[in-house]
Amino acid sequence: MSKYLVTGGAGFIGCNLARYILDKGHDVVVLDNFATGKRENLTEIADKIELVEGDIRDRDAVERAIEGCTAIFHEAALGSVPRSMEDPVTSHDVNVNGTVMVLETARAAGIKRVVFAASSSAYGERAESPKHEAMAPMPISPYAANKVSCEAYMQAYASGYGMETVCLRYFNVFGPHQDPEGAYAAVIPAFVSRLLAGQSPVVFGDGEQSRDFCYIENVCNANWLAAHAPAETCSGKVMNVACNAKTSLNQILGQLQELLGSDVKAIYEDERAGDVKHSLADVALAKEAIGYEPVIFFEEGLQKSIDWYRENLG
Repeated sequence: MSKYLVTGGAGFIGCNLARYILDKGHDVVVLDNFATGKRENLTEIADKIELVEGDIRDRDAVERAIEGCTAIFHEAALGSVPRSMEDPVTSHDVNVNGTVMVLETARAAGIKRVVFAASSSAYGERAESPKHEAMAPMPISPYAANKVSCEAYMQAYASGYGMETVCLRYFNVFGPHQDPEGAYAAVIPAFVSRLLAGQSPVVFGDGEQSRDFCYIENVCNANWLAAHAPAETCSGKVMNVACNAKTSLNQILGQLQELLGSDVKAIYEDERAGDVKHSLADVALAKEAIGYEPVIFFEEGLQKSIDWYRENLG
């Protein structure tokens, strides 16, 4: 039995990853300051994890959290492109300075493997599709720039200090525990929650923008593989995690209306600054480097998400 640290473990991806590791029979430490993570995401596993309440920028908190851990899954971040457009300084401080603190504390503690939650936003607005890792990053938002900076630090710590670091560029992850509320809510939980309530979903832009939606179980599996693959195949690398399939927002609306038996129409508003139009991933490198294969595709993941929201939205 090993012990793993999940930073941001009270967030959407982090709490699912914590459950995934527990299901494999290992111990989990969650480090979270609950700035965006939710305590209720941990309620059903609270007696199975060790919780350290603190900020990734606080070295003392990180030191407490990593004690005795085999590896770190670094999920903590101030997410959201729109949030970063409104307040780039805070986004940089949390996302970049916090990541450097996690890396430096891990180095001092002798932890070898750090798996980092990178982002497909690194690719920016490119005509070439699908997106592959040989493309130079072209961030068009502060959030994307944060994530690219963190990738560079991960690679620098791999090259300069011999740490084993792996960066997973997530493409539009969705699934249980994803927050449907607030200005920065992701599209699928926002659409589902509003349709279940008989309210009109809000689409920013014409709805023809497309994404490579990736169900959360695929992401948890990719993290586990990245933590355990041989260092010579993955350390210092950046790789996409997605399904190599694109779906437009209008297609999602149509599927949801059919699955939910709803005839509520969407409201279309102006597109948001910093958003990219299309995003599709090539996942060949992740397959080669860590043995990643998507296990749940969009339609099945969407049904699983609907089932969870029906049960948990009250």
